[in-house]
Amino acid sequence: MRLLAVVAAALLLLPASALAATCPKATLGDVQDEVMCLQCGVPLNVAEEAPAAKRERVFIQSRIDRCESKQQIKDELVAQFGDRILADPKSNTAWLVPAIAFAAAAIAVALGARRWRRRRAPGPPAPTLGTSDSARLKADIERYDL
Repeated sequence: MRLLAVVAAALLLLPASALAATCPKATLGDVQDEVMCLQCGVPLNVAEEAPAAKRERVFIQSRIDRCESKQQIKDELVAQFGDRILADPKSNTAWLVPAIAFAAAAIAVALGARRWRRRRAPGPPAPTLGTSDSARLKADIERYDL
């Protein structure tokens, strides 16, 4: 009798575990950091109590309960609200600012190095002193020699 109960329980749990194995492992926290709160303009995981944030969380959780993947949920949100719902939209050009800053810094360093090298380049030789000037300089140096 006990064996029959154990076998029946195993058979009942088998479909649930098979369903869980095929269900994508999306979580609310996993999706929230990649989606923006449209009312606040911040990622959904940062938005506190905004009504729009609450509605988005409920929508995402309902899709997770339906066993949808993170990408499916994000695709549905984009279909409803457009790319502005994504924290990192495909048309994001934020990488341009650091790239331009890096290029400007590289040019500034190159120009500065070139200018520095020109200043340090040897100039024309110093003029030589005549014999009378040389003798006078030698006498002055000897006078101050301690």
